[in-house]
Order: sequence, then structure tokens, then C-alpha cells
Amino acid sequence: MSAALEQKLDRIMARAEELRFMLSGTLSGDEFVKASKELSELIPVEEKISTLREAEKQSKDAEGLLADPDMKELAETELQALKQRLPELEMAVRLALLPRDEADERSAILEIRPAAGGDEAGLFAAELFGAYQKYAALRGWRFEVLDYDENELGGIKGAMAEITGKSVFAKLKFESGVHRVQRVPATETQGRIHTSTVTVAVLPEAEEVDVDINEADLRIDVYRASGAGGQHVNKTESAVRITHLPTGIVVAMQEERSQHKNRAKAMKILRSRLYEQQRASVNATRAADRKGQVGTGDRSERIRTYNFPQGRVTDHRINLTLHKIDRVMLGEFEDVIDALIAEDQAARLAEQA
Repeated sequence: MSAALEQKLDRIMARAEELRFMLSGTLSGDEFVKASKELSELIPVEEKISTLREAEKQSKDAEGLLADPDMKELAETELQALKQRLPELEMAVRLALLPRDEADERSAILEIRPAAGGDEAGLFAAELFGAYQKYAALRGWRFEVLDYDENELGGIKGAMAEITGKSVFAKLKFESGVHRVQRVPATETQGRIHTSTVTVAVLPEAEEVDVDINEADLRIDVYRASGAGGQHVNKTESAVRITHLPTGIVVAMQEERSQHKNRAKAMKILRSRLYEQQRASVNATRAADRKGQVGTGDRSERIRTYNFPQGRVTDHRINLTLHKIDRVMLGEFEDVIDALIAEDQAARLAEQA
């Protein structure tokens, strides 16, 4: 480990102790909250540094015992185990030191829409939406459908969901982009493989304090809901369309029977879109300078192919192919997502080298 890194670790340990001393003293109000937040973020890093340094101390102690004939065999065994463990502990520290994406711990808004491919794209969009719902269930997350615009064939024109839980955005943020499907549609009589695409957007959920929205900047239209809904359809003006005039962002919501609920959902989505727009602006320069990058999060970027005849899922950003498309469509995205996160971490570590 370099001297510069050792000094950085020393500063982190010293800062954690300083914060504990400050919190045990006269801090109050906003200063106490700020110091508590900083310490809570440092504690996981501090623990990893302590574990690494304890292992380094054990290694030095074992080396000191090699000259003792009675202890040499035991010391060699311990050193061998520590030599395997130390690189893993050092990597854990390096990963903990990487700049945090403040949105990683947030819940997320998932939006899926068919793109090229007509009815087949709508059908796959519905299946992919269901696969993410299963993935959320496997992780114990709450999956609330915000909007689900179904077509006559059982596919969708678009769907949105709020996914709530720990580190949702951290896990799903690399899913944004174009997802391509290759398969023989049920309506295909000649057995030909068709290629269709759907777009996926994953937005970190924004709180009211994250985005300042001026009511004067909003145009709010209400209208009668259309589509499925039985007797409710066209009886009341419950659907809501909100236009944010400065940016031109439009959010329409008609899933609920209550105009008030539809407006609240639409505002939640609008806040998240504005927050993501702010994040994109801040990150644009940094992303352009990246030596390696998993993805931009742009919905125009083709990121993954689901090839049903070959039973494979391929993520083009990291050249990963898994031959278990049936399991992936049941929500088992973990292998793909973990590989994407590992690639992103490796790229960011390389920047710091």
C-alpha cells in the first residue's frame, strides 16, 4: 500500500475520532445532525481500515515468530492464510474509499416502454416489467405499480413502478437503456425470428427537498381516463397531465380513480425526472472523462439482448453472456447486475491508480 494511501487512512481514522469527541461535547441542532451524518458515513470505512490494520499487525507478529523453531510451523501457516486475506481486505478498503453516489441508497422509479417492433415490443415490455417485479420480490423490496397502460394483446404501451427498499437505485441504475429481444412471436406463422426493442429508465426517487418546483411553472390539465377501468372510465375527470414549462417535461397519470392521487403520483415522477436531469448535468463532464464506463444511462443506448431461441442473455457493455434466459425472466438478474457493479468499480479504481 502506498504512503499516500496510508496517510489518507490515517486522516479518516483521526477524523472519526474527532467527530466522536465533538458529538460528546456541546454540539446541538444542525451541527449535531451534520456531524452525526458524517460519522455514520465514516464508520463502515473505519471498520474496514481497522480490520486491515489488525491483519497487517498479525502478519508482522507472525513474521517475528519465524526465527523461533518452536513457533515456526505455526507462524508459516498463519502467514500463508494472511497473505491470501490481506489483498481482499485492502481491496475492501479501496472500494469503501470510492466516491459515493448520493442516490445509491434511494428508492427508484422504473419506467418501461416498447420501442421498435410493434405488438411484439409491447408484449416483451410487459414481460420485462414483470421480471423486474419478480426481482424486487426476491430482494424483499416493495413494488408499487404507478401506471400500467395495457394494449389489446396483453402487452403494454408503457408502465411505471415505484420500487422501495435498501439500495434500490444502486442495484438498478445500470438497467437504463435499450433492451433488445430476439424470438419468434406467437403471431408469426413462418417461424421467423423477429427483433424488437423496449426502453428502460431507472430514476432515483427524489424528495421534495431535492427539487424546488415553482407552482407557477406548472400547467396542470385534467381529463377523463381512457382504456381499462370499467364503469369508471369517462365518468369523471380523474386523469392528470402535468407539464413543467421550463423544461417541457410532461407527466400524465390516470391509474387511480382519484384525481388527487393521480396528481400526487405525477408530481412524484416529475420530481424524479427533474432530479435526474440535475444529476445528469452535474455528472456530464465527469462521465466524459471516464476511461471506462459501464453506461451512460441514456435510453437510446442498446445495452442488452435477450435471445430466446439460443436461451441467452448478453450484456453488450461488459461482454457478458448467460445461457439462462428462463431464470433471468423469472427475476434472477443478480449475476448481470453484480457483474455491472464490479465493472463500474474496477473502472473507478483504475481512475484513482
